[in-house]
Amino acid sequence: MTEGVIEILAEPGLSRVEAVMAAIERRIEGRAMTAGSRLPSVRAFAETMQVSKSTVVEAYDRLLAQGSIVSRPGSGFYVAGKAQPLSLASIGPRLDREVDPLWIARQSLEAGSETLVPGCGWMPSSWMPEDAMRRALRQVARDRGEDLTNYDTPLGFAPLRKQLARRLTERGILAHPDQIVLTDSATAGLDLICRFLAEPGDTVLVDDPCYFNFHALLRAYRFKVVGVPFGVGGPDLAAFEQALTEHKPRFYLTNSGLHNPTGASLTPAVVHRVLRIAEAHDTVIVEDDIYADFELESGPRLAGFDGLDRVIHIGGFSKTLSAAARIGVIAIRSDWIERLVDLKLAVSVGSGHLNAVLVHRLLTDGGYRHHLETMRNRLADARGVTLKRLAAAGLSVSYVPAAGMFLWARLPDGIDAAEVSRRALRHDVVLAPGNVFSLGQNAADHLRFNVAQCADKRVFDVLAEAMEG
Repeated sequence: MTEGVIEILAEPGLSRVEAVMAAIERRIEGRAMTAGSRLPSVRAFAETMQVSKSTVVEAYDRLLAQGSIVSRPGSGFYVAGKAQPLSLASIGPRLDREVDPLWIARQSLEAGSETLVPGCGWMPSSWMPEDAMRRALRQVARDRGEDLTNYDTPLGFAPLRKQLARRLTERGILAHPDQIVLTDSATAGLDLICRFLAEPGDTVLVDDPCYFNFHALLRAYRFKVVGVPFGVGGPDLAAFEQALTEHKPRFYLTNSGLHNPTGASLTPAVVHRVLRIAEAHDTVIVEDDIYADFELESGPRLAGFDGLDRVIHIGGFSKTLSAAARIGVIAIRSDWIERLVDLKLAVSVGSGHLNAVLVHRLLTDGGYRHHLETMRNRLADARGVTLKRLAAAGLSVSYVPAAGMFLWARLPDGIDAAEVSRRALRHDVVLAPGNVFSLGQNAADHLRFNVAQCADKRVFDVLAEAMEG
């Protein structure tokens, strides 16, 4: 088949190799080159398009690696595979999907550049320390070549664990570096703890409402999941005690600070009471503390009051540093460390050493505290603006947190959040309907808003239109 001419376009942010790849991929996706079409030879491509042969070689090598093209020795390079049938359903948002615990994640992660995501759980890219990330990456590549290729130690990168132990101390949690285990993300840490503590059929307690992915992960392990009503003062203590008595759960999973989705934080009195009840029933508590760095002042933590006796503490940095270079942190009692590390090695061999070195560099270069201060101030400003716009749209917020990214807002009577979210999605706005957070389906009239993603007035124009039906 004819080789044809492939036009290379200058595109901002792309290297020469990436521009060559993009040009070939455009022709394949547009069906100008179909399966079995022969690509120009390296020499012909380089001469015709006035690029170096090494550029073409690297572009072809990358396309080979990702399966877009194939090499036939002695013949050349060809477009791989068979053309996929055209899918109209994949062009637009999947409006017919069930609004389940993973609905928000699916819609937010699949969103195009024009889609607004006030229902997502992460910061805008422009709020993240991109320049610091680039500097740290260059420094890691220059200073420690072995960090680019080696497996990590079983516990994880020791300098980072020492730094994390100091940071935990600032929150009142005393943990030796050897009580800290690194994982590939906070979610991976929770996944490891689920394997460590429970078996299929066991009961696990969660807040109602709680982070929607808790439901999905726990169900993936075939656990029986029981909800405890959670409000601005924390879990309903009477219901918590009754659930422990009746169900004898393997563990209770919660956020004690800047709870997702309500934004609430536990008081010292509530922390003390929760621990007393858990102790009486010999129940382990898993404390997800992923939002800790958003706090203006460190609040009480279950792990701090408990001394890591029956509380396992989990954290990470995807919300404040990068969702692309994730790291998870588990702080756990000393006599459980060896068994937990054995399990970690069995299921993953180890955690990401490069990410650990990178995060350590970012935490110790002197700029992280300034970055957090800037982010907290921006969140405070965004929270004020979002509150005013929600009120103007007719939504009420019963509890306004002093920090963090979330507002838990109630729709006017008779309006269903899931239906509003479906309508908003037709206009490229992803909302977070309340019942994806509620095990008991008690939040049909609530939406969770990420104030950092609510700057565009179109969010509230679409919301108002969706509420009207």
